[in-house]
Amino acid sequence: MTQLVTSPEIGREIVAAGYRTNLHDQGEGAPVLLIHGSGPGVTAWANWRGIIPLLAQHRRVIAPDMLGFGYSERPADAQYSQQRWVEHAIGVLDALGIAQADIVGNSFGGGLALALAIRHPERVRRLVLMGSVGVSFPITAGLDTAWGYTPSLANMRELLDLFAYDRNLVNDELAELRYQASIRPGFQESFAAMFPAPRQKGVDDLASDEADIRALPHEALVIHGREDRIIPLEASLTLAQWLPRSQLHVFGQCGHWTQIEHAGRFARLVEDFLAEADAAAAAQQHNRA
Repeated sequence: MTQLVTSPEIGREIVAAGYRTNLHDQGEGAPVLLIHGSGPGVTAWANWRGIIPLLAQHRRVIAPDMLGFGYSERPADAQYSQQRWVEHAIGVLDALGIAQADIVGNSFGGGLALALAIRHPERVRRLVLMGSVGVSFPITAGLDTAWGYTPSLANMRELLDLFAYDRNLVNDELAELRYQASIRPGFQESFAAMFPAPRQKGVDDLASDEADIRALPHEALVIHGREDRIIPLEASLTLAQWLPRSQLHVFGQCGHWTQIEHAGRFARLVEDFLAEADAAAAAQQHNRA
């Protein structure tokens, strides 16, 4: 119990879409929802810990553990789908009384952010998709390894080597921490249920239809690491081509962890992009006044 109370991964608990949900809620201003990736042992804090305090200087940052991940509830039927995760994300916004938010999605979370914008366009102001799924592509060996993870310290170290371009970010301490996270009670069982073999189906199930993506009216920022071995750069190139109001930023010497390997640059890029919308909203309000 002491570990749960003192862990920085524990934020506060709400009920979202009927499920107990752990989330971090920091800062004031225009709300931004951060949706994490799908690596084994991942939590919102593990994914976004370096970004939350930077963005929270100017806006309200909400980072939940998505359904089945981290310290949020695991559904008894162990059934997971794009639709169910999107409903959970909407449930988070509803529980917090947020009518519209900017959405930042990482990898798996990018696919959910895209699907959320398609199904509930009025709930999204701007989109940021980082190393994102959301279009179909032949599954990479790296993603197959990540989704097929079985708990061992050696497997976790191998996986972290795939995620990061800068190997200095991957050390025995980090591997131990992520390994211990992956073997907490219930974590591996729910993770294994999410992306069973053949895992190409997981990529395809998280993809949205091209016509729906092309019809999105939102401003979108697409970000990718050039050396990403988990999600291919081509996925973001496709998203940037299909999203009519998009811009693309590619970080060189960067793997799948843009928000960690280039945390300051990433945060400034996202903040500038979202601040444009703040300024436009302020101008509209001034004109109405």
